[in-house]
Amino acid sequence: MSDHEDVETETPTQPQWTEEGRVLMQNVPFIVRKSAMRGVEEFAKSRSITVIDPSVVAQARAAKEQGEVPTAQTQEGAQTAQKRPAAQQYVSFLFYKVDPLWRRLPHAEREQSKKEFSQVVEEYTKDRKQFMVMTYSTMGTRGDVDFMMWRIGYSLEYMQEFTAKLLSTKLGNYLTTPYSYLAITKRSIYVDKINPEHEEQRLRIIPGKAKYLFMYPFVKTPEWYLLTKHTRQGMMDEHIIVGNKYPSVKLNTTYSFGLDDQEFALAFETDKPEDFVNLLMDLRETQGRLYTQRDTPIFTCVNRGLKETLELLGG
Repeated sequence: MSDHEDVETETPTQPQWTEEGRVLMQNVPFIVRKSAMRGVEEFAKSRSITVIDPSVVAQARAAKEQGEVPTAQTQEGAQTAQKRPAAQQYVSFLFYKVDPLWRRLPHAEREQSKKEFSQVVEEYTKDRKQFMVMTYSTMGTRGDVDFMMWRIGYSLEYMQEFTAKLLSTKLGNYLTTPYSYLAITKRSIYVDKINPEHEEQRLRIIPGKAKYLFMYPFVKTPEWYLLTKHTRQGMMDEHIIVGNKYPSVKLNTTYSFGLDDQEFALAFETDKPEDFVNLLMDLRETQGRLYTQRDTPIFTCVNRGLKETLELLGG
């Protein structure tokens, strides 16, 4: 809802649903039912309708099919977008490998180096609204990396300073960076017909809600971009349908065009690795797979938190 008014207006009364109207909406798939009901309510308010019965639902559906958008919703959306433009986030996946020489240091030196490293992270993440760091262990899941830092913020300079400060610590002196991926959040050009609100969610990532993270860089073939948008949308529709079979897997899509070698940096969060495996197997059978140029390396990361991640490096 808009948080400001340019002129004094009477607050529209929230339309009331009849029992018949609510029953009719039960035919809408659950995953989009809430959004569909909100759309009907906006339609009713734009026409000063106070009671929503099956006839109003039918009118709202017809208006949507004809491309009409409720006036109140259009004005409110335009005012909100003009007043509060969404800020895009920079997203970084930084993978570290520890030199085995560090593990041969005396225990006290290793403990002190981990403490110093942690203090830098705490210093730079005091304001999580501006800069977030999630730490994942890759010990035992890959041989070329030991842990990963998923960093999300609004300043590349700040990320750069943070990295330099980490590497200047005692532990940092023993770290190498085998892989690093940089991207930015943005709205997709494709329409998610099942969950339209997903496009707004892409602008702001809220990470760390699941135990496991599966991350990989992604590059489409040149032929993909020569297809018509309509053709690409059709293949993405198939992609979205497959993805919604696995609600336990949350996809975070970020864009790297011009920022890094890959085109996308994909991060899947889930508590069920088996669902992620099945999801990728199903996606292999979709038409869009023909236009995948590269989607490796794939990293299996376990959300351990900073302290536990550092402990796993060697006590």
